[in-house]
Amino acid sequence: MAVRVRFAPSPTGPLHIGGVRTALYNYLFAKKLGGTFVLRIEDTDQNRYVDGAEAYIQNALAWLNISPDESPRNEGNYGPYRQSDRKSLYISNINKLVQSGKAYLAFDSPDELASLRSAAEANGETFIYNWQNRESLKNSLSLSEEETSALLKTSTPYVIRFKAFSKGSKELLKLNDVIRGNVDINTSLLDDKILVKQDGMPTYHLANVIDDHLMGISHVIRGEEWLPSMALHVLLYKAFGWDSPVFAHVPLILKPTGEGKLSKRDGSKFGFPVFPLTWDSNTPGFRESGYLPQALTNYIALLGWSPGGEKELFSLSELTNMFSLEAITKSGGRFDPERCKWFNQQYLQQVDSSLLVAVLEKEVKTNGVEKSDVDLTRVAKLIQNRLTLLTDVWQEANFFFIAPKDYDEKAVRKQWKDDTAKILSSVAELIDSADETTADTLGVLIKSYANDNGIGLGKIMAPLRIALVGSLRGPDVFEICSTIGVQNSISRINTAIKNLSV
Repeated sequence: MAVRVRFAPSPTGPLHIGGVRTALYNYLFAKKLGGTFVLRIEDTDQNRYVDGAEAYIQNALAWLNISPDESPRNEGNYGPYRQSDRKSLYISNINKLVQSGKAYLAFDSPDELASLRSAAEANGETFIYNWQNRESLKNSLSLSEEETSALLKTSTPYVIRFKAFSKGSKELLKLNDVIRGNVDINTSLLDDKILVKQDGMPTYHLANVIDDHLMGISHVIRGEEWLPSMALHVLLYKAFGWDSPVFAHVPLILKPTGEGKLSKRDGSKFGFPVFPLTWDSNTPGFRESGYLPQALTNYIALLGWSPGGEKELFSLSELTNMFSLEAITKSGGRFDPERCKWFNQQYLQQVDSSLLVAVLEKEVKTNGVEKSDVDLTRVAKLIQNRLTLLTDVWQEANFFFIAPKDYDEKAVRKQWKDDTAKILSSVAELIDSADETTADTLGVLIKSYANDNGIGLGKIMAPLRIALVGSLRGPDVFEICSTIGVQNSISRINTAIKNLSV
């Protein structure tokens, strides 16, 4: 059997990180088995459609390097890839169910159904439209052909419902989920779900089953929130006379507390992203927050799945080779923002410095540095192991391009002594007279000066760093001095002496 899987989001807003992980699992499974990964846009609910959401979904998958083999942007032989373009396929197939008596037309108005629900609630009961009451309600099963035809001729609104259970059949439905195992469902407890709405558009359930069959989907890998719908979907496959795909319902991504599903509000409340790309000013994305796509995919792959062993960092190719549905856990994976940052930090230490140079070029321009002879590649390599997020680049590098205007008061009080100005003046002279200005050469000169004059190296290094940077942060101080150059170093030292020796 050819492996074909699909990720089928609704374009109702930005793609949540839980959806991203579902897409990732589909991608890994397909690629491991030489199969096909399909993106299908499920936009049958036009009332919830949001402009830009479909493009957002496709752009997010592209950024994460898990682009589908078939999609609205890259159509294959199973299109169209938007449900709103497949209406004729749903109509022809639902007619077959109606003609075979496995679905029926229901003319009950919303007000009539609301009244029935209220009456049931008043008696402490729950109204369910199914085999127990369908023959007493207004539908093509209870009405004569003449009555049904008359309602259709007067354009009376109707929906099409699935005949889930026939009285007396006592069917026990045996289901199997790769992750959840075997489940038995008493079909007499199921309601007659609406398959086609009054506007003629199919519901998720009908469109989903028809599309999965016509697109040759072999495995349905989706979130556990769809587990309650599995029985209906299997019954629909049976009603059409089709084989069901293999089902695998993946667990939720949980809040940092481990209680409940991770939501957009959690990100807003605790200050971390939950969407791959920024959607609007209130919903920052992982990309714009400084995360690398390979770090994010690595981290979320491990939220609910484990390859075993102690290793944690895996390329997309390695994840693909090791992935299996059977290794997905039943319990949800807790999203830990700090852990996610750690993964990003690890990947930033491995990334080619050209990426950081590109970020630096943009930041230098954004921050109004008109001209600089500072070697960006050198700066990138010096700050690389100090980064957690890409957005940290300018914070870690700004002093290479802009001399400090203010100084860390706490550091100055602790490190700037009565003889500091005299010592740094001598250091400035050493730098100015140096034959070479490499970090190693400057280090030898200044350490020799300290040794020859009986000065503790700490009395030089900390004040020198304050003079060059404005605080006690940054990489090796000799590297800083060598990178910004002799004249900039001397100028900063003299400015610090003038401003701090009062």
